[in-house]
Amino acid sequence: MAGSEAAWQAANMGLRVVIHEMRPKVGTFAHRTGHLAEMVCSNSFRSDDHEQNAVGLLHWEMRAANGLIMQMAQKHRLPAGGALAVDRDPFAESVTAALMAHPNVTVEYDEITALPDSGHWIIATGPLTSEGLGRAIAAETGTDALAFFDAIAPIVYADSIDMSVAWEQSRYDKGETEAEQKAYINCPMTKDEYEAFIDALLAADKTEFHEGETAGYFDGCLPIEVMAERGRETLRFGPMKPVGLTNPHQPDVKPYAVVQLRRDNALGTLYNIVGFQTKMKYGAQTAVFKMIPGLQDASFARLGGIHRNTFINSPTLLDDQMRLRSRPHIRFAGQITGVEGYVESAAMGLLAGRMAAAEILGQPTVTPPQDSAMGALIHHITGGAEAKTFQPMNVNFGLFRPVEGLKHGRRGRKDRYKAYTDRAKDAWLAWLDQSSAMAAQ
Repeated sequence: MAGSEAAWQAANMGLRVVIHEMRPKVGTFAHRTGHLAEMVCSNSFRSDDHEQNAVGLLHWEMRAANGLIMQMAQKHRLPAGGALAVDRDPFAESVTAALMAHPNVTVEYDEITALPDSGHWIIATGPLTSEGLGRAIAAETGTDALAFFDAIAPIVYADSIDMSVAWEQSRYDKGETEAEQKAYINCPMTKDEYEAFIDALLAADKTEFHEGETAGYFDGCLPIEVMAERGRETLRFGPMKPVGLTNPHQPDVKPYAVVQLRRDNALGTLYNIVGFQTKMKYGAQTAVFKMIPGLQDASFARLGGIHRNTFINSPTLLDDQMRLRSRPHIRFAGQITGVEGYVESAAMGLLAGRMAAAEILGQPTVTPPQDSAMGALIHHITGGAEAKTFQPMNVNFGLFRPVEGLKHGRRGRKDRYKAYTDRAKDAWLAWLDQSSAMAAQ
Protein backbone atom coordinates (compact mmCIF):
# COMPACT_ATOMS: atom_id res chain seq x y z
CA MET A 1 0.00 0.00 0.00
CA ALA A 2 2.61 2.55 1.10
CA GLY A 3 5.06 1.86 -1.72
CA SER A 4 2.36 2.00 -4.38
CA GLU A 5 1.00 5.31 -3.10
CA ALA A 6 4.47 6.81 -2.67
CA ALA A 7 5.40 5.91 -6.25
CA TRP A 8 2.13 7.35 -7.60
CA GLN A 9 2.52 10.66 -5.79
CA ALA A 10 6.18 11.15 -6.73
CA ALA A 11 5.57 10.17 -10.36
CA ASN A 12 2.69 12.64 -10.62
CA MET A 13 5.04 15.37 -9.40
CA GLY A 14 7.27 14.66 -12.41
CA LEU A 15 9.89 12.31 -11.00
CA ARG A 16 11.04 9.06 -12.56
CA VAL A 17 10.34 6.30 -10.05
CA VAL A 18 11.55 2.72 -9.84
CA ILE A 19 9.53 0.29 -7.71
CA HIS A 20 11.51 -2.70 -6.45
CA GLU A 21 9.10 -5.57 -5.73
CA MET A 22 10.49 -8.91 -4.58
CA ARG A 23 7.28 -10.84 -5.19
CA PRO A 24 6.58 -13.22 -6.86
CA LYS A 25 10.26 -14.24 -7.00
CA VAL A 26 10.48 -14.10 -3.21
CA GLY A 27 7.22 -14.93 -1.46
CA THR A 28 5.86 -14.27 2.02
CA PHE A 29 3.68 -16.14 4.46
CA ALA A 30 0.57 -14.18 3.55
CA HIS A 31 0.84 -13.04 -0.09
CA ARG A 32 -0.42 -15.15 -3.02
CA THR A 33 0.49 -12.99 -6.04
CA GLY A 34 3.05 -10.55 -7.34
CA HIS A 35 0.52 -7.72 -7.59
CA LEU A 36 1.33 -4.41 -5.96
CA ALA A 37 -0.95 -3.45 -3.05
CA GLU A 38 -2.15 -7.00 -2.48
CA MET A 39 -4.46 -7.12 0.55
CA VAL A 40 -3.77 -10.08 2.82
CA CYS A 41 -5.34 -9.57 6.28
CA SER A 42 -8.74 -8.09 5.44
CA ASN A 43 -10.57 -6.53 2.52
CA SER A 44 -11.75 -3.54 4.53
CA PHE A 45 -10.44 0.01 4.79
CA ARG A 46 -12.79 0.44 7.76
CA SER A 47 -15.22 3.35 8.23
CA ASP A 48 -15.75 5.80 5.36
CA ASP A 49 -17.48 8.36 7.61
CA HIS A 50 -15.32 11.49 7.23
CA GLU A 51 -17.27 13.58 9.74
CA GLN A 52 -17.34 11.30 12.79
CA ASN A 53 -14.47 8.84 12.26
CA ALA A 54 -10.73 9.46 12.11
CA VAL A 55 -10.00 6.77 9.51
CA GLY A 56 -12.86 8.09 7.35
CA LEU A 57 -11.23 11.51 7.60
CA LEU A 58 -7.98 9.94 6.40
CA HIS A 59 -9.90 8.55 3.39
CA TRP A 60 -11.10 12.10 2.66
CA GLU A 61 -7.62 13.59 2.86
CA MET A 62 -6.17 10.94 0.57
CA ARG A 63 -8.92 11.51 -1.99
CA ALA A 64 -8.24 15.25 -1.86
CA ALA A 65 -4.58 14.50 -2.66
CA ASN A 66 -5.44 12.34 -5.69
CA GLY A 67 -4.49 9.17 -3.85
CA LEU A 68 -4.27 6.06 -6.02
CA ILE A 69 -5.26 3.64 -3.26
CA MET A 70 -8.51 5.49 -2.57
CA GLN A 71 -9.29 5.80 -6.28
CA MET A 72 -9.02 2.06 -6.81
CA ALA A 73 -10.78 1.24 -3.55
CA GLN A 74 -13.78 3.28 -4.70
CA LYS A 75 -13.68 1.64 -8.13
CA HIS A 76 -13.83 -1.85 -6.62
CA ARG A 77 -16.01 -1.07 -3.62
CA LEU A 78 -18.22 -3.79 -2.10
CA PRO A 79 -21.34 -3.32 0.03
CA ALA A 80 -20.22 -3.12 3.68
CA GLY A 81 -22.62 -0.83 5.51
CA GLY A 82 -20.68 2.31 6.45
CA ALA A 83 -17.29 0.69 5.82
CA LEU A 84 -15.14 0.85 2.69
CA ALA A 85 -14.57 -2.77 1.71
CA VAL A 86 -13.11 -3.78 -1.66
CA ASP A 87 -12.92 -6.71 -4.03
CA ARG A 88 -9.31 -7.44 -3.17
CA ASP A 89 -7.96 -9.13 -6.32
CA PRO A 90 -9.35 -6.63 -8.88
CA PHE A 91 -8.27 -3.83 -6.55
CA ALA A 92 -4.63 -5.00 -6.51
CA GLU A 93 -4.70 -5.67 -10.25
CA SER A 94 -5.95 -2.12 -10.90
CA VAL A 95 -3.31 -0.52 -8.67
CA THR A 96 -0.63 -2.54 -10.47
CA ALA A 97 -2.00 -1.67 -13.92
CA ALA A 98 -2.19 2.06 -13.11
CA LEU A 99 1.43 2.16 -11.95
CA MET A 100 2.70 0.02 -14.82
CA ALA A 101 0.95 2.36 -17.28
CA HIS A 102 2.37 5.54 -15.76
CA PRO A 103 5.10 6.97 -18.01
CA ASN A 104 7.28 7.89 -15.01
CA VAL A 105 7.11 4.50 -13.27
CA THR A 106 9.21 1.38 -13.79
CA VAL A 107 8.75 -1.83 -11.83
CA GLU A 108 11.70 -4.12 -11.23
CA TYR A 109 11.05 -7.51 -9.68
CA ASP A 110 14.02 -8.02 -7.39
CA GLU A 111 14.84 -8.21 -3.70
CA ILE A 112 16.76 -5.43 -1.98
CA THR A 113 18.85 -6.87 0.85
CA ALA A 114 21.04 -3.91 1.85
CA LEU A 115 20.53 -0.23 2.56
CA PRO A 116 21.58 1.77 -0.54
CA ASP A 117 24.49 4.18 -0.10
CA SER A 118 23.27 6.81 -2.58
CA GLY A 119 20.21 8.04 -4.43
CA HIS A 120 16.77 8.71 -2.95
CA TRP A 121 14.92 5.74 -1.49
CA ILE A 122 11.68 4.97 0.30
CA ILE A 123 11.55 1.70 2.22
CA ALA A 124 7.91 0.65 2.36
CA THR A 125 8.28 -3.05 2.98
CA GLY A 126 5.32 -3.43 5.30
CA PRO A 127 4.99 -5.92 8.12
CA LEU A 128 6.66 -8.74 6.17
CA THR A 129 10.06 -7.17 5.54
CA SER A 130 12.39 -9.81 4.13
CA GLU A 131 15.00 -11.35 6.37
CA GLY A 132 17.97 -9.84 4.51
CA LEU A 133 16.68 -6.28 4.48
CA GLY A 134 15.48 -6.63 8.05
CA ARG A 135 19.01 -7.53 9.16
CA ALA A 136 20.41 -4.55 7.27
CA ILE A 137 17.94 -2.17 8.93
CA ALA A 138 18.71 -3.59 12.37
CA ALA A 139 22.46 -3.25 11.77
CA GLU A 140 22.08 0.39 10.73
CA THR A 141 19.81 1.46 13.55
CA GLY A 142 21.90 -0.26 16.20
CA THR A 143 18.84 -1.65 17.94
CA ASP A 144 16.80 -4.79 17.62
CA ALA A 145 13.71 -4.19 15.50
CA LEU A 146 10.53 -4.05 17.49
CA ALA A 147 7.96 -6.64 16.50
CA PHE A 148 4.53 -7.95 17.27
CA PHE A 149 2.38 -10.66 15.71
CA ASP A 150 -0.51 -10.21 13.28
CA ALA A 151 -3.22 -12.79 12.73
CA ILE A 152 -5.50 -13.16 9.69
CA ALA A 153 -9.12 -14.31 9.63
CA PRO A 154 -10.59 -17.27 7.73
CA ILE A 155 -12.68 -16.93 4.56
CA VAL A 156 -15.80 -19.04 3.93
CA TYR A 157 -17.50 -20.02 0.67
CA ALA A 158 -20.87 -18.26 0.63
CA ASP A 159 -22.79 -21.25 -0.73
CA SER A 160 -21.75 -23.32 2.29
CA ILE A 161 -23.45 -20.94 4.78
CA ASP A 162 -26.83 -22.16 6.03
CA MET A 163 -29.15 -19.22 5.35
CA SER A 164 -32.05 -20.95 7.09
CA VAL A 165 -30.11 -20.10 10.26
CA ALA A 166 -28.13 -17.02 9.22
CA TRP A 167 -29.49 -13.78 7.74
CA GLU A 168 -28.29 -10.69 5.86
CA GLN A 169 -28.23 -7.37 7.72
CA SER A 170 -25.82 -4.54 8.51
CA ARG A 171 -25.77 -3.48 12.15
CA TYR A 172 -28.59 -0.95 12.73
CA ASP A 173 -29.44 -1.37 9.00
CA LYS A 174 -26.64 1.08 8.26
CA GLY A 175 -26.22 2.05 4.62
CA GLU A 176 -27.95 4.13 1.98
CA THR A 177 -28.91 1.25 -0.31
CA GLU A 178 -30.50 -2.14 0.29
CA ALA A 179 -27.22 -3.81 -0.62
CA GLU A 180 -25.40 -1.78 2.04
CA GLN A 181 -28.10 -2.53 4.60
CA LYS A 182 -27.64 -6.26 3.92
CA ALA A 183 -23.86 -6.23 3.59
CA TYR A 184 -23.19 -8.74 6.38
CA ILE A 185 -24.27 -12.31 7.03
CA ASN A 186 -25.14 -12.87 10.69
CA CYS A 187 -24.97 -16.13 12.63
CA PRO A 188 -26.83 -16.08 15.97
CA MET A 189 -25.84 -17.90 19.16
CA THR A 190 -27.75 -18.78 22.28
CA LYS A 191 -26.08 -18.48 25.68
CA ASP A 192 -25.36 -22.23 25.79
CA GLU A 193 -23.89 -22.16 22.25
CA TYR A 194 -21.73 -19.17 23.13
CA GLU A 195 -20.40 -20.78 26.30
CA ALA A 196 -19.57 -24.00 24.45
CA PHE A 197 -17.84 -21.97 21.74
CA ILE A 198 -15.69 -20.13 24.30
CA ASP A 199 -14.74 -23.44 25.94
CA ALA A 200 -13.67 -24.82 22.56
CA LEU A 201 -11.65 -21.69 21.74
CA LEU A 202 -9.77 -21.87 25.01
CA ALA A 203 -9.04 -25.60 24.65
CA ALA A 204 -8.05 -25.59 20.96
CA ASP A 205 -4.54 -26.40 19.73
CA LYS A 206 -2.76 -23.18 18.86
CA THR A 207 0.40 -22.11 17.05
CA GLU A 208 3.05 -21.37 19.66
CA PHE A 209 5.88 -18.84 19.41
CA HIS A 210 9.30 -20.16 18.57
CA GLU A 211 12.05 -19.86 21.15
CA GLY A 212 13.15 -16.24 21.48
CA GLU A 213 9.93 -14.83 20.01
CA THR A 214 8.52 -12.75 22.83
CA ALA A 215 6.63 -10.06 20.93
CA GLY A 216 3.01 -9.37 21.76
CA TYR A 217 0.00 -8.57 19.62
CA PHE A 218 -1.40 -5.35 18.26
CA ASP A 219 -4.65 -4.76 20.17
CA GLY A 220 -6.55 -3.88 16.99
CA CYS A 221 -5.86 -7.31 15.48
CA LEU A 222 -5.93 -9.72 18.43
CA PRO A 223 -6.51 -13.41 17.73
CA ILE A 224 -10.00 -14.32 18.83
CA GLU A 225 -8.76 -16.91 21.30
CA VAL A 226 -6.51 -14.30 22.95
CA MET A 227 -9.58 -12.08 23.41
CA ALA A 228 -11.42 -15.04 24.95
CA GLU A 229 -8.55 -15.55 27.40
CA ARG A 230 -9.09 -11.99 28.67
CA GLY A 231 -12.59 -12.86 29.86
CA ARG A 232 -15.51 -15.03 28.79
CA GLU A 233 -17.66 -12.01 27.93
CA THR A 234 -14.96 -10.15 25.96
CA LEU A 235 -16.15 -11.40 22.57
CA ARG A 236 -19.78 -10.49 23.30
CA PHE A 237 -18.65 -6.89 23.72
CA GLY A 238 -16.31 -7.10 20.70
CA PRO A 239 -16.70 -8.82 17.33
CA MET A 240 -19.63 -10.97 18.55
CA LYS A 241 -21.77 -8.18 20.04
CA PRO A 242 -25.47 -8.84 19.33
CA VAL A 243 -26.66 -5.21 19.22
CA GLY A 244 -28.38 -3.55 16.26
CA LEU A 245 -29.46 -6.85 14.69
CA THR A 246 -32.80 -8.65 14.41
CA ASN A 247 -33.00 -12.30 13.37
CA PRO A 248 -35.86 -12.59 10.85
CA HIS A 249 -36.07 -16.34 11.49
CA GLN A 250 -36.85 -15.63 15.18
CA PRO A 251 -37.66 -11.89 15.42
CA ASP A 252 -38.87 -12.15 19.02
CA VAL A 253 -35.69 -13.87 20.26
CA LYS A 254 -32.66 -11.69 20.94
CA PRO A 255 -29.41 -13.57 20.17
CA TYR A 256 -26.95 -13.84 23.04
CA ALA A 257 -24.06 -13.32 20.59
CA VAL A 258 -23.72 -12.87 16.82
CA VAL A 259 -20.90 -13.80 14.45
CA GLN A 260 -20.75 -11.53 11.39
CA LEU A 261 -19.32 -12.34 7.96
CA ARG A 262 -18.47 -9.62 5.42
CA ARG A 263 -18.42 -10.05 1.65
CA ASP A 264 -14.87 -10.57 0.42
CA ASN A 265 -15.36 -10.30 -3.36
CA ALA A 266 -17.70 -8.65 -5.87
CA LEU A 267 -19.26 -11.96 -6.88
CA GLY A 268 -20.40 -12.51 -3.33
CA THR A 269 -18.97 -16.03 -3.36
CA LEU A 270 -16.54 -15.46 -0.48
CA TYR A 271 -17.12 -14.07 3.01
CA ASN A 272 -14.58 -13.41 5.76
CA ILE A 273 -15.46 -13.89 9.41
CA VAL A 274 -15.23 -10.40 10.88
CA GLY A 275 -12.81 -10.03 13.78
CA PHE A 276 -11.94 -13.74 13.80
CA GLN A 277 -8.19 -13.48 13.42
CA THR A 278 -6.73 -16.65 14.88
CA LYS A 279 -3.59 -18.57 15.73
CA MET A 280 -5.44 -21.89 16.10
CA LYS A 281 -4.00 -24.78 14.13
CA TYR A 282 -5.89 -25.63 10.95
CA GLY A 283 -7.64 -28.73 12.25
CA ALA A 284 -8.80 -26.90 15.36
CA GLN A 285 -10.09 -23.96 13.31
CA THR A 286 -12.33 -26.18 11.20
CA ALA A 287 -13.77 -27.94 14.24
CA VAL A 288 -14.30 -24.79 16.33
CA PHE A 289 -15.71 -22.53 13.62
CA LYS A 290 -18.20 -25.19 12.51
CA MET A 291 -19.73 -24.86 15.99
CA ILE A 292 -21.10 -21.48 14.85
CA PRO A 293 -24.80 -21.84 13.91
CA GLY A 294 -25.07 -21.45 10.16
CA LEU A 295 -21.48 -22.53 9.60
CA GLN A 296 -21.92 -26.17 10.61
CA ASP A 297 -21.34 -27.24 6.97
CA ALA A 298 -18.97 -24.40 6.06
CA SER A 299 -16.23 -24.83 3.47
CA PHE A 300 -13.18 -22.63 3.91
CA ALA A 301 -11.43 -20.88 1.02
CA ARG A 302 -8.70 -19.84 3.45
CA LEU A 303 -8.06 -20.62 7.09
CA GLY A 304 -6.61 -18.11 9.50
CA GLY A 305 -2.95 -17.79 10.41
CA ILE A 306 -0.35 -15.77 12.24
CA HIS A 307 2.77 -13.96 11.07
CA ARG A 308 5.48 -11.76 12.48
CA ASN A 309 5.17 -8.02 11.93
CA THR A 310 8.33 -5.91 12.10
CA PHE A 311 8.50 -2.16 12.63
CA ILE A 312 11.13 0.39 13.62
CA ASN A 313 11.24 2.78 16.56
CA SER A 314 10.32 5.77 14.44
CA PRO A 315 10.32 8.40 17.23
CA THR A 316 14.06 7.88 17.69
CA LEU A 317 15.07 6.91 14.16
CA LEU A 318 13.12 9.20 11.81
CA ASP A 319 12.95 12.98 11.44
CA ASP A 320 9.69 14.83 10.73
CA GLN A 321 10.23 14.26 6.99
CA MET A 322 10.26 10.48 7.58
CA ARG A 323 13.99 10.35 6.78
CA LEU A 324 16.33 7.99 8.57
CA ARG A 325 18.43 10.33 10.72
CA SER A 326 21.63 8.37 10.12
CA ARG A 327 21.02 8.18 6.35
CA PRO A 328 18.71 11.01 5.30
CA HIS A 329 18.63 9.87 1.66
CA ILE A 330 16.42 6.99 2.89
CA ARG A 331 12.83 7.45 3.96
CA PHE A 332 10.52 4.92 5.54
CA ALA A 333 6.79 4.62 4.95
CA GLY A 334 3.92 2.31 5.80
CA GLN A 335 3.55 -0.25 8.56
CA ILE A 336 7.28 -0.54 9.10
CA THR A 337 7.13 3.00 10.59
CA GLY A 338 4.73 1.89 13.32
CA VAL A 339 1.36 2.81 11.86
CA GLU A 340 -1.25 0.07 11.76
CA GLY A 341 -3.79 -0.55 9.01
CA TYR A 342 -4.03 -0.39 5.24
CA VAL A 343 -5.25 3.21 5.22
CA GLU A 344 -2.63 4.51 7.61
CA SER A 345 0.11 2.70 5.68
CA ALA A 346 -1.00 4.16 2.36
CA ALA A 347 -1.29 7.62 3.94
CA MET A 348 2.32 7.51 5.12
CA GLY A 349 3.32 6.41 1.63
CA LEU A 350 1.48 9.40 0.19
CA LEU A 351 3.43 11.75 2.45
CA ALA A 352 6.79 10.06 1.88
CA GLY A 353 6.34 10.21 -1.90
CA ARG A 354 5.40 13.89 -1.85
CA MET A 355 8.17 14.85 0.55
CA ALA A 356 10.84 12.95 -1.38
CA ALA A 357 9.73 14.49 -4.66
CA ALA A 358 9.68 18.01 -3.22
CA GLU A 359 13.19 17.58 -1.82
CA ILE A 360 14.58 16.26 -5.11
CA LEU A 361 12.89 19.07 -7.06
CA GLY A 362 14.40 21.67 -4.73
CA GLN A 363 11.05 22.72 -3.28
CA PRO A 364 10.53 23.54 0.41
CA THR A 365 9.39 20.45 2.29
CA VAL A 366 6.75 21.36 4.84
CA THR A 367 5.38 18.75 7.23
CA PRO A 368 1.56 18.53 7.11
CA PRO A 369 -0.24 20.51 9.82
CA GLN A 370 -0.79 18.58 13.01
CA ASP A 371 -4.51 19.41 12.93
CA SER A 372 -4.97 17.21 9.83
CA ALA A 373 -5.31 13.45 10.13
CA MET A 374 -2.10 12.93 8.16
CA GLY A 375 -0.29 15.49 10.28
CA ALA A 376 -1.53 14.00 13.55
CA LEU A 377 -0.36 10.55 12.50
CA ILE A 378 3.09 11.55 11.24
CA HIS A 379 3.61 13.74 14.32
CA HIS A 380 2.82 10.76 16.54
CA ILE A 381 5.25 8.35 14.89
CA THR A 382 8.11 10.82 14.42
CA GLY A 383 8.18 12.38 17.85
CA GLY A 384 4.82 12.60 19.55
CA ALA A 385 4.88 9.03 20.85
CA GLU A 386 6.96 7.90 23.82
CA ALA A 387 9.92 6.08 22.31
CA LYS A 388 10.38 3.65 25.21
CA THR A 389 6.84 2.29 24.89
CA PHE A 390 6.30 2.87 21.15
CA GLN A 391 3.78 0.45 19.63
CA PRO A 392 1.86 0.45 16.31
CA MET A 393 -1.04 2.88 16.21
CA ASN A 394 -4.18 3.32 14.14
CA VAL A 395 -5.30 6.86 13.40
CA ASN A 396 -7.73 8.09 16.07
CA PHE A 397 -8.97 11.36 17.49
CA GLY A 398 -6.81 10.86 20.57
CA LEU A 399 -3.85 11.90 18.38
CA PHE A 400 -5.46 15.28 17.61
CA ARG A 401 -4.93 18.49 19.52
CA PRO A 402 -8.06 19.40 21.52
CA VAL A 403 -10.54 21.89 20.11
CA GLU A 404 -11.13 24.55 22.71
CA GLY A 405 -14.58 25.18 24.15
CA LEU A 406 -16.12 21.80 23.40
CA LYS A 407 -17.73 19.38 25.85
CA HIS A 408 -15.86 16.23 26.74
CA GLY A 409 -17.32 12.82 27.51
CA ARG A 410 -19.87 10.81 25.53
CA ARG A 411 -22.53 13.54 25.38
CA GLY A 412 -20.28 15.98 23.57
CA ARG A 413 -18.50 13.44 21.36
CA LYS A 414 -20.50 14.00 18.17
CA ASP A 415 -19.90 17.76 18.17
CA ARG A 416 -16.25 17.28 19.15
CA TYR A 417 -15.55 14.82 16.32
CA LYS A 418 -17.27 17.10 13.80
CA ALA A 419 -15.09 19.99 15.01
CA TYR A 420 -11.98 17.84 14.60
CA THR A 421 -12.90 16.87 11.04
CA ASP A 422 -13.91 20.39 9.97
CA ARG A 423 -10.63 21.79 11.29
CA ALA A 424 -8.63 18.96 9.73
CA LYS A 425 -10.15 19.42 6.28
CA ASP A 426 -9.35 23.14 6.28
CA ALA A 427 -5.79 22.46 7.43
CA TRP A 428 -5.24 19.71 4.85
CA LEU A 429 -6.58 21.72 1.91
CA ALA A 430 -4.44 24.68 2.95
CA TRP A 431 -1.37 22.42 3.03
CA LEU A 432 -2.17 21.02 -0.42
CA ASP A 433 -2.63 24.55 -1.78
CA GLN A 434 0.65 25.65 -0.20
CA SER A 435 2.45 22.66 -1.70
CA SER A 436 1.02 23.42 -5.15
CA ALA A 437 2.06 27.08 -4.88
CA MET A 438 5.62 26.09 -3.93
CA ALA A 439 5.79 23.68 -6.85
CA ALA A 440 4.71 26.42 -9.23
CA GLN A 441 7.42 28.86 -8.13
